[in-house]
Amino acid sequence: MKAFMDEDFLLENEAARTLYRDYAAAMPIFDYHCHVPPQQIAENTRFENLTQLWLKGDHYKWRAMRAAGVPESHITGDAPDREKFRAWAATAPKTLGNPLYHWTHLELRRVFGIEELLSPESADRIYDACNALLAKDEYRVRGLMGRFALSGVCSTDDPVDDLAYHEAIAADASFGIKVLPAFRPDKAHALEHAQRYRDYIALLEKASGIAITGYASLVAALKKRHEYFHAHGCRVSDHGLCFVPAVRGDDAACDRVLKKVLAGGEATKEETLSFRGALLAELGAMDAERGWVMQLHLGAMRSVNSRMLAKLGPDTGYDVIGDWPQAEGLALLLDRLESQDKLPKAILYVLNPRDNEVLAAMTGAFQGGGQAGKIQFGSGWWFNDQKDGMERQLTALASMGLLSAFVGMLTDSRSFLSYPRHEYFRRILCNLVGGWMEKGEIPPDMKLAGGMVQDICYRNAARWFGVSFKEQAR
Repeated sequence: MKAFMDEDFLLENEAARTLYRDYAAAMPIFDYHCHVPPQQIAENTRFENLTQLWLKGDHYKWRAMRAAGVPESHITGDAPDREKFRAWAATAPKTLGNPLYHWTHLELRRVFGIEELLSPESADRIYDACNALLAKDEYRVRGLMGRFALSGVCSTDDPVDDLAYHEAIAADASFGIKVLPAFRPDKAHALEHAQRYRDYIALLEKASGIAITGYASLVAALKKRHEYFHAHGCRVSDHGLCFVPAVRGDDAACDRVLKKVLAGGEATKEETLSFRGALLAELGAMDAERGWVMQLHLGAMRSVNSRMLAKLGPDTGYDVIGDWPQAEGLALLLDRLESQDKLPKAILYVLNPRDNEVLAAMTGAFQGGGQAGKIQFGSGWWFNDQKDGMERQLTALASMGLLSAFVGMLTDSRSFLSYPRHEYFRRILCNLVGGWMEKGEIPPDMKLAGGMVQDICYRNAARWFGVSFKEQAR
């Protein structure tokens, strides 16, 4: 019987082990999409305890704890932090087969050097040992990030953000990891929430200095903020969508519906979709003009439990995989931008794995312009960033596109302990490619396969995003 999580974890053959050990393991990391708070990086936050660092805000763990029967008081409620950790420690052994079990023990090992399995019996020992380390300066936020040879990370930021924390980080020459903003303008087309939308427009007016009285001035305000983000190092936008609308209003129709909403009215569903489709094309053209990457995260059905949404708010573990058709609207958006020579580099992510082949095939219709992998099929996302999901995404991409041009993994995480997910991905990647080699499906050429693995782990992304890094080897 193979030992749990030994040095050959997830590596099932000698080729895989060689690829990981000699090519993948030491590569730097560019975590180009995540949700870590820039304020905590700027302030080099010291966490009070492991619960504050590891459990607060982690909806993956919260979902598992609820499924295990843990009361909400010990998840998001007012139970003491030690009791919340004990509740998670009692849940962890029940997560066998879930990526949480792997992530949990990788993080304990790689960050804290703890190889003991998390359980009710070990909970207090692990909690106290980690808390003792967290009291040290090297376990403040920047020290945690520095343990993983990070070259850079991209946070996720609203166009109205002032980016003051990014400015502070960039001005600190003692910190060698780039922390770049990403432009997330979802609220700019969320007409379905009329009062919330009007409140947001007031914030956008203040941030941009432009009075928004119609569609043209909305686009002008977003362009001004786009320019501001660019000046602060931003090179990527991000869009969280159920699906890309297959309908698009012209400027006049968009102006009419926007003015109606700003005047206190409500947009119909059809008007909202038409407005969103038009504004996405405007935003894509802005990205192309400045050489940015446009990310489209498709298919999340958010906050389906209305009672818990009212109690806890969004992003608390009540989102699910949606089943909308994805192909038509996406193709129309990409074609509209391509036909105007305004198609930016783009990454397409999908939450429903049934659509893997749809998106992998879609990328092939819009490549070109002398840019390798201009349109990317993004890494297994959210419910798919586990072994099976990653293998399915990698296999679909390899079958229908160029795996060799792939820009690789990202954490999509709010936690400063999530960087071992890059190791997890790299082991899975090496095992897949090594398996092909062992079966004679690719040549037994380690330099060829190993070079591709290194490209996917880091070099493709470092080149493709147009950001220069000071590389840090592990």
